[in-house]
Amino acid sequence: MAFKHRLHALTFALAAGLSIAGGVGAAQDDAHARVNVSWTNPDDFGDSKLYPGSGLGRTTPEEWLGQLAKSVKSRADRTLPPGEELDVTFTDVTRAGIYEPWRGPQWDDVRIIKDAYPPRIDLSFTLRGSDGRIIKEGTRKLRDPGFLQRGTWNETDPLRFEKRMLDDWLRKEFSASSASRS
Repeated sequence: MAFKHRLHALTFALAAGLSIAGGVGAAQDDAHARVNVSWTNPDDFGDSKLYPGSGLGRTTPEEWLGQLAKSVKSRADRTLPPGEELDVTFTDVTRAGIYEPWRGPQWDDVRIIKDAYPPRIDLSFTLRGSDGRIIKEGTRKLRDPGFLQRGTWNETDPLRFEKRMLDDWLRKEFSASSASRS
């Protein structure tokens, strides 16, 4: 009898936990609605011009752009004050590293990371206040020529250098402006 009671209590606690977790996920989705990320034609990006088409192991521009967009949404949501909305448009992206097909067919889908191949991201943005007025807007050319001189927290993420560069931009661009608006 005591076992049955504990089992019911455990089932109830688990169900309550799942319902709370579901609520958190929904709140995060709503929060991400205030940060919108888009991109212009990826075929015109530096990365796509270097590598038209995709090899067997390569991700498509839409896949890695989607991952970068998700990262920007998450990090911007934590950086911006409540009520502010941010629109970001990637206008050009050249990821860190390069494919070196002259190494042979077994290296066709291996991106070689060297200092000579730094990440570059061009973007435009608009930051709006809770009243809808434009607080800040502009275009930025993000570059990190010393990208290999600094560590990253996730050495296995193929977009770690681009994400770090975007994190740096968000922190520099919006943390200081948030403080000046307060």
